[in-house]
Amino acid sequence: MTDTLLFLRQLISRPKQISAIAPSSRFLARAMTADLGPSTGRVVEFGPGTGVLTRAILEAGVKPQNLTLFEYNPDFVDHLKSSFPGVTVHNKGAQTAAAHVEPGISAVISGLPLMSMPLEVREAIVRAAFDVLAPDGIYVQFTYGSKPQVTPEQMEKLGLKVEQTAYVLFNLPPARVHRFSRR
Repeated sequence: MTDTLLFLRQLISRPKQISAIAPSSRFLARAMTADLGPSTGRVVEFGPGTGVLTRAILEAGVKPQNLTLFEYNPDFVDHLKSSFPGVTVHNKGAQTAAAHVEPGISAVISGLPLMSMPLEVREAIVRAAFDVLAPDGIYVQFTYGSKPQVTPEQMEKLGLKVEQTAYVLFNLPPARVHRFSRR
């Protein structure tokens, strides 16, 4: 099954989990992975879906054995395991990352629709990212809205700062990329 067909099937059967009208574009994938390269080290991806961002992470030079995915949807998990040999895939929520990954991760790349989640779940996911990130690690998240998916109050509580690194017009809908790091 093609990535697009799988995405559409999941969109119809689980619309609240998907929260997007189309898979991420390759332009968004490049913007999300702009800070990655062969010397990046270990990377975690939250919500890889069909693997558009996963593919860009690997194309940036991250070795498959240095990439761990957290995907809640079992159909996407099966697709990811067959599409990306050597990559570790967990059929678990992103908020469980600290129980499955040793700290010291260089980057967490997230395609999760945080804005469609309750505030406490959103905060638990971002906290999990920073629980596994190295002190200088980054958390990269995109949004279709005009503001980061983490509220100023959450950023203050978690000790984070944010910068918008890209606006990707060639995505449906257009998206902003935000890079979070510790203050």
